[in-house]
Amino acid sequence: MHKYTKSLLVSVICTSLLACNATSVSTAGQTPVNTPVVAQTLQTPVQNPLATGTITLEQIMADPDWLGRQPENAYWSSDSQHVLFERKREGAKLNDLYIRALSDNDNGQLVPLDKMHTAVKSRVTSVDGQYQAWQFEGNLFLLDKRSGSLRQLSRGTLEIAKLQFLNDGRLAFQQGDALVAMDIQSGVTSQLLSWSFADKPEAVDAPKDYIAEQQLRLIRVMAERRAAKQAKFDAQQALQRANPTMTPEPVYLKKGHELVTVSLSPNAKFAIIATQEPQSWREDGDIMPNYIKEDGRIKAEKVRARVADAKPVNQDLWLVNIQEGSVRPLSYTSLPGYNEDVLAAVKTENAKAKGETYTPNRLPRAIGLMEDWYWDGSAIQWQQQGDNVAIMLEAWDNKDRWLVTVDLANAGLKTQERLHDDAWVNYRYNSFGWLNNSATLFYLSEKSGYSHLYLQKPGQKAEALTRGAFEVDNLTLTQDDGYIYFQANRPHPGIYEIYRVNLQSKEIEQLTQLNGMTDYRLSPDEQKLLLTHSKTTLPPELYVQEVVPNSEVTRLTHTVSEAFLAMPWTAPEIVPVPSSHGSAPIYSRVYLPADYQQGQARKAVVFSHGAGYLQNSHLGWSGYFREFMFHSMLVQQGYVVMDMDYRASEGYGRDWRTAIYRHMGKPEIEDLRDGVNWLVKNANVDRQRIGTYGGSYGGFMTFMALFTAPDLFQVGAALRPVSDWAHYNTGYTANILNTPDVDPIAYERSSPIYFAEGLQKPLLINSPMVDNNVFFQDSVRLVQRLIELEKKDFETAIFPVESHGFVEPSSWLDEYRRIYKLFEQNL
Repeated sequence: MHKYTKSLLVSVICTSLLACNATSVSTAGQTPVNTPVVAQTLQTPVQNPLATGTITLEQIMADPDWLGRQPENAYWSSDSQHVLFERKREGAKLNDLYIRALSDNDNGQLVPLDKMHTAVKSRVTSVDGQYQAWQFEGNLFLLDKRSGSLRQLSRGTLEIAKLQFLNDGRLAFQQGDALVAMDIQSGVTSQLLSWSFADKPEAVDAPKDYIAEQQLRLIRVMAERRAAKQAKFDAQQALQRANPTMTPEPVYLKKGHELVTVSLSPNAKFAIIATQEPQSWREDGDIMPNYIKEDGRIKAEKVRARVADAKPVNQDLWLVNIQEGSVRPLSYTSLPGYNEDVLAAVKTENAKAKGETYTPNRLPRAIGLMEDWYWDGSAIQWQQQGDNVAIMLEAWDNKDRWLVTVDLANAGLKTQERLHDDAWVNYRYNSFGWLNNSATLFYLSEKSGYSHLYLQKPGQKAEALTRGAFEVDNLTLTQDDGYIYFQANRPHPGIYEIYRVNLQSKEIEQLTQLNGMTDYRLSPDEQKLLLTHSKTTLPPELYVQEVVPNSEVTRLTHTVSEAFLAMPWTAPEIVPVPSSHGSAPIYSRVYLPADYQQGQARKAVVFSHGAGYLQNSHLGWSGYFREFMFHSMLVQQGYVVMDMDYRASEGYGRDWRTAIYRHMGKPEIEDLRDGVNWLVKNANVDRQRIGTYGGSYGGFMTFMALFTAPDLFQVGAALRPVSDWAHYNTGYTANILNTPDVDPIAYERSSPIYFAEGLQKPLLINSPMVDNNVFFQDSVRLVQRLIELEKKDFETAIFPVESHGFVEPSSWLDEYRRIYKLFEQNL
């Protein structure tokens, strides 16, 4: 074994589920953290040491039920003594709900259908903790936690949203264009607020011209009737103001606009409403033909618009004083940078390329509520007493995020943090809120270059609670404001553990030391952690642990099948490949045959994960589980396999994420070249026998590698690939490349279709035909381009019934037979 490689395998990382000795693990730019990688031995080993057998495509591409149907979406019961989770129903495309008592010793029991309404995950709790409320199948339920009694408050009569408890004990919710409060004892409801997108009604209209004025002056009966209308209207208005039993008048918002969201203060005194001009997610021409339908006809499926057709979207914010019935706009003009021409340099560069001159402008930018792709919260957060509210806003151009508070008395926004990024503000790591018992904000921010946790009293300087070259996420605040729990990859970029920070002492405690991918949910009594934990070769299972550092971990589920455990899977090593373009290494999964250093140089495959911003070189179970099994099969046949977290991948901080700004496909291919060089130098790999493949973003990278770096790989397979970013969606693409009308340079140097003439090696294109994510048209247009360029070494396989994520085992098998054949014939 090569000296460098051996040191990596022994001292950099331990991938076994069995206990390892303590080791010093460091990441780029981070002080090494001495921590035991595995603090204890868990109950089931990753792999049967006596595992034998041949891994076949037929087995690994079969219906994944054979792996064991692992627990998903786990959560606590309200009594903190049971856990609930979903498992796929064997042989069906459905999930069932299971419940398991902590005291039991099994994989849980199915929740009976007649009890499903008692097992709902999403609940709201009253301020005093006595009551919980939730919806189930459109019906509203109330649990008295003290007595244990459960009441059904509605039966098919309420279509509601935004359920919450008010400070006075009432339940509030949105019903249509209104906010309603319900007395939980009597069931009586009262409307708090309603809104209408119309002009405020008047008894009579002002005369519109000279003729109308003359009519009222000359025709007495018209003037009398007009006066009667006004008197009736005034009487109704007086009754409305004087009689407390009357339903409040609506507040009137911009005519022709639509609701984005509404948020009610817990004291029911105020509401924040966000509105915008009506937006369509597509145009009439945005269709996709579906050739395989039950009726034998072709159906034109509706699909989303392309980023090339995107238009800026601005949202308006309104502050409603419910007691007064008044509505006032919340202006963005107080936001620092609200009218900066942040893309002036980009526009100047593009104008120059066209022989034109760009003149910067200071027009107000389109701004609206922050949309975080990973949170289930709201961009509007009220402090529990209801006297303070914070809003997270973002610019449509993706360069700024503002965390603001609202001056309720003067209807103004006060900026607490402006997070500016010359590339783009991350679409995750935006969680924020208020402490329960003080007017203090907590939030995540990438201001340091990594996602970290901050405390801030409005108007004062923010205090960092975490620091270092690691990412913090998944925040949970305790009821007494004593701790915030979080998940972080502090020991190593690929190891995610659970921590908590004491908000008084600011001391951070590491609660888990499981050396893998670990997520958590804090129990309602705040005494235990429900852990979802996995290893590189062990799918996720559930565990429970007391909220005490290094306390015993108890495994709750054993769902991994014996058939899976009996297979000779290869545990990948996590290797920090040195980068030739920066000081930070490129963390990579490397799958090595036991005897890889013996004999002639090996053939190898480099896999590129999808999504771009995704992490796969971690010590947990990969979402690419079929690829993991495929890589083990290749290793069994003598291949070496590498899976890189190239630049743009998640988990490594802001600079790694934004390295691809305005030039996708360049930094990543440079990193793949470093990976190839590492394989040749350290893993006994023949440079002339290396292939590559990947799906979605990985398919795009296969194109860019073969088109722009034809010496790098001998063959490539592009699955559901992007060929032209102008045809992809707005939310993802505009972050990285701006929009085609603003920055065509970025699109044309980032899109493979512009470099198709560079193809010199065999290429396989595998494309699903009903893909509503990366359209089949991407492959069709590129194939036509290759035909026109008279390229010979490419093949296309189509999958008529598959969307972006394949479903049918027969499709998976066909696809990977083709990939395997490509490698075998060319490597």
